[in-house]
Amino acid sequence: MATASPQHLLDDLINTGQQQDQQQEFLSSLETAFLTIFLSIVIIMTVFGNLLVMVALCKDRHLRKKKTNYFIVSLAFADLLVALLVMPFAAIELTTGEWRYGEIFCLVRTSLDVLLTTASILHLCCIALDRYYAICCQPLVYRHKMTPVRVAVMLSGCWLIPIFISFLPIMQSWNAIGIEDIIEERRALAGGSNDTSCVFLVNRPYALICSAVAFYVPLALMVLAYQRIYVTAMTHVRQIETLQRAGSAPVCGTAPLVTVRSSTSSDPSEHYRLRTTTGSTSSEHAPMANSRMRVETKAAKTLAVIIGCFCLCWAPFFITNVVDPFIHYSVPWQLWTAWLWLGYINSGLNPFLYAFLNRAFRRAFLVILCCGDERYARQGSCSYGPTHRACSAASVNGTSMALRLSFLPNRSYSDNGRTILANDQESQDSLGPL
Repeated sequence: MATASPQHLLDDLINTGQQQDQQQEFLSSLETAFLTIFLSIVIIMTVFGNLLVMVALCKDRHLRKKKTNYFIVSLAFADLLVALLVMPFAAIELTTGEWRYGEIFCLVRTSLDVLLTTASILHLCCIALDRYYAICCQPLVYRHKMTPVRVAVMLSGCWLIPIFISFLPIMQSWNAIGIEDIIEERRALAGGSNDTSCVFLVNRPYALICSAVAFYVPLALMVLAYQRIYVTAMTHVRQIETLQRAGSAPVCGTAPLVTVRSSTSSDPSEHYRLRTTTGSTSSEHAPMANSRMRVETKAAKTLAVIIGCFCLCWAPFFITNVVDPFIHYSVPWQLWTAWLWLGYINSGLNPFLYAFLNRAFRRAFLVILCCGDERYARQGSCSYGPTHRACSAASVNGTSMALRLSFLPNRSYSDNGRTILANDQESQDSLGPL
C-alpha cells in the first residue's frame, strides 16, 4: 500500500490553510458589506426624517405658531447633525477598522458626539416638561409658564449645557486624568499610533458626571412628567365612566356646545365658543365617552412607546459607561460599539415618535412630498352639536385634535350660575393623538 510522503502531507496542510483563510476573508468581506449597507440605511433614514421635519416647520406657518414644535424642530436639527457629523465617521472607523483623520480630529469628533447626543436627549426632556405643563396644570397656566422667552431659555440650555461635558473637558483631556497608561495600552493593542487610532476612555468622575447630566437626570424628569400625564389621563377616563354609569347629564340639563377654531391668539375666548343646549340624555354621552376613552388609551400607549424607545436605545450605553471604569475597562469594544449605535438609532426614531405621529406634521409632510398638493391643505374648524357627532379632526395651532366633548372637573368655569365645562386647548393637543 502506497503511503503519502511528508511533502504531500505538508502541501495538503498548506492548501487547507489557504482555503480556510480565503473562506474567512470572504465571510469577513460579506459581513463588512452587510454592515456598510445597514449603517448607510440608518444614516440616510436619519437625515431624511429629520430634514423633512425641519422643512415642514419652515414651510407651514401653522406649525410655527405652536411653541412645542420649536422643541421638535430643534431636536430634529440636533439629530440631523448627529447623522451628518458623527455617524459617518463612526461608520467608516467601524467598517475599515482604523481611524484615518488624526488625533486632533479624533477629539473633535468625540466632542461632537457627546455634545449632539446630549443635546438630543435634553430636547426630549424639554418636550416632556412642555407636555406636562400643557396637560397637568390648570387652564391658562401653560401660556403663563411657557412664554417665548422661557422657550428660548430652555432651547439655549439644551445646546449650552452639553458643551460643559463635551468640548471643555475632552479638549482639555480631563476625562483621561489618572488613566493615561490605560489609554496608551489600548492604543498599543489597537496596533496604531495616536494618529491611526481613536481611543476614548473616561475616568470615574467624568463617567458619573457626564452620564448623570446626559441621561439619568433627563430620564428621571421624563419619567416623572409622563407619569403625571398618564395619571391625569386615567383620572379623566374614570370621571367619564362614573358619569356614564350614573346616567348623569350636565348641570341643569344643559350640555355645552364647543366650537373649535384655528386661532392662535393668546386669548382663550378665541379658541373656544361655548353655549348651552337642552334635551341631552345620558345615552347621547356614550359615544362621546367611548371616544374619549380611546383617545386616553392611545395617549397612554404613546407615552409608553416614547419612554420605552428612549430607554431601550440609551440605557445600555449609559449603564455600561458608568460600570466600565469600575471593572477596569474590561467591557469588549464590540459591546461598546453595539450600544453606541443603538443610541445613534434613537436619532432616527425621534422624527417618527415626535413628528410623524402628529397629524399636523403628517399633513405638512404630504404637502411637501406631493409637491404642494392643495388637497392636503389645512381643514377648517369643526363644531359639536347636542348629538356630539364627530366632524373631521380640527387642527389648532398646528396640532390635530380628535375632540370629543369631555367633562373635566378641573376645567370647569362658572358663567352666571351655569357650570360650563371646557377643555384647555394645549392639554387636548398633547393628550390626544400625537
